[in-house]
Amino acid sequence: MNQSLLKTTSPEGLQTPEAILGAAFLLNFPRESARKLEALSPVDAAEILQNQPINASISVWNHLSPVSADAIIPYFSKDQATKLLEALDPNISAAVLGRMNEEDQEKYLFVLDKGIAKELRDLLVFPAGSVGSLMDTKITAFNKKITIEDALSQLKSHGTKLLDHLFLLDDSMQLCGHVDIHKLALADGSQTLAALSEPIKAYLNALDPKEEAIYMAEKNNIEKIPVVDGDHRLMGLLQRVDLITAMKEDLASNMQTMVGVSKEERALSSSLFAVRKRLPWLQINLLTAFLASAVVGAFESTIAQFTALAVLLPVAAGQSGNTGAQALAVTMRGLTLREVTLRHWFRVIKKECAAGFINGIAIALTCAAGVYIWSQSFGLALVMALAMIISMTLAGASGAMVPMVLKRLGQDPAASSSIILTTITDIAGFMSFLGIATLLSGML
Repeated sequence: MNQSLLKTTSPEGLQTPEAILGAAFLLNFPRESARKLEALSPVDAAEILQNQPINASISVWNHLSPVSADAIIPYFSKDQATKLLEALDPNISAAVLGRMNEEDQEKYLFVLDKGIAKELRDLLVFPAGSVGSLMDTKITAFNKKITIEDALSQLKSHGTKLLDHLFLLDDSMQLCGHVDIHKLALADGSQTLAALSEPIKAYLNALDPKEEAIYMAEKNNIEKIPVVDGDHRLMGLLQRVDLITAMKEDLASNMQTMVGVSKEERALSSSLFAVRKRLPWLQINLLTAFLASAVVGAFESTIAQFTALAVLLPVAAGQSGNTGAQALAVTMRGLTLREVTLRHWFRVIKKECAAGFINGIAIALTCAAGVYIWSQSFGLALVMALAMIISMTLAGASGAMVPMVLKRLGQDPAASSSIILTTITDIAGFMSFLGIATLLSGML
C-alpha cells in the first residue's frame, strides 16, 4: 500500500483527496490495512493510525495481531489512546489493557470515562480459581497469512523476548494453530506461517475452573495451554508450573480453613448457615407476593362478575413467568461468560422484547383457540390472546433488564434477579389479563 494513501492531512492541515482515499481504504479493507501496518515500525504505524478518523482506526485495530497492537499503542498520544480504548469493543479494550503491566493499565484507566473505566476494570478481573486469574497475558500471535520473513522481522522490530512457539490467528482473529519457533529458522522465508501450522491440541476458556485446566494438562501432556474468550480470540497462556503453584496455595488454604464456614452455601452446609443465607430473600419474596396479590385484589369485582377469569389467571401469569425466566437465563449466561456487558443493554433488551412479542403471538393463537373451545366465548378468547402478547413482551424485556440493572447498581444479579423478576412477571400477567378483561367486559 502506498504510504500516501495512509496520510490524512496536507502540511497545511487541510484534508486532501489522498486523505479521503486513505481513510476509505482502511475502512473498506481493514484486514489488508492491518497486514500493511504490521509490516511498518510501531512508530510509523501509530502515526498513521492517529491521523485517521477514529472509526477507521477501530476498523483496522480489530484485525491487528496482539504483538503489533501492544507495540503500537505506547506510541499513541494519551488523548488518542483514550479515544481508541473508549471506542473499541469492551472485550478488545480489556484485552489490550490486560497485556500491559499494572502501572500502564492505571495510566490509561485513570483518564478514561469513569463508566467505561469501571466496565474495563470488571473485565480485567476474573473469578478466583478460574483459568483467567492464572493465565499469562503476554502472548505472541500473528495472522496465519503473513510470510515467515515478515514474522521474523516483526519479532525483531517489536523486541519480542525468547519464546519456543507462536500462535496463529485467522482473519477473524480467532486461534487456529501454532508454529514451533525453531521451524521458522529452517523454512523458506517466502512461505506463509500457515504452511508450518500445527493444530492446537487443547485450549481453555478464561472462565473455566482451574480443575479443568489441570485435567487438560494431564490428559494432553502439555506444558502450555492457550486461553481464549467466548469468541475464541486468544487472551493468554496458562503454564503447568502456574497450575502447580495454584494447587499448592489451595492445599495450604484448605488446611487453614478446614473448620471455617465458606462464603457460599454448599450441599452439606449447616442448617443455620442455610437459614441465614436464605431467610432474608424469603422474607422479601413474601412482600413481593403480597404486592402481586394486591394487583389481583384491585380487580376483585371483575373476577366476581366473570368467574372464568379466575380459572385462566394462572395461565397468564405462568406464561409470562416462563418467558421472563428464559430471557433471564440467557442474559445471565451472557453476563457470566462476558459475551455481553452493560454497554450492550439496549441490544439485549430489544432482542428479548422482540422474541417475547413473536412468541406471544404464537402462544396467543394457540391459547385463544383453546379458550374458545372451552368457553365458547369469543370475547374471553380475545382477552386471553391480547394478554399473552402484552405480558410475554413485557416479561422478555424484564428478564433481560433486571440482571443488568442489578449489576449496574453493584448488586449480585444471581442472588436476587429471580425474585424481582417473578414479581414483575406476575404483575405483568395479572395486570394485562385482568386489565384487558375489564376494558372488554362488554364482550365477555
